[in-house]
Amino acid sequence: VYVLDEPTSGLHLADVERLLGLLDRLVDSGKSVIVIEHHQAVMAHADWIMDLGPGAGHDGGRIVFEGTPADLVAARSTLTGEHLAAYVGA
Repeated sequence: VYVLDEPTSGLHLADVERLLGLLDRLVDSGKSVIVIEHHQAVMAHADWIMDLGPGAGHDGGRIVFEGTPADLVAARSTLTGEHLAAYVGA
């Protein structure tokens, strides 16, 4: 199991794509990868999203959505869902 906290922090967009390719190879080889991330490209690329909220800090900490990125975009039930929908052009 690999756990990464904000792995795209400070990366150029091209390097984010390289990171996503590396994570795909890890998953394809049978490894589990858990990523804590705010980068919308990473969220859109994920197999599964757990959105914590509804706010930040003491206003959050509850799972407000769990499912695929497409389901989150379709539901738009959270602030993350609204921003991800705008990012993917839905």
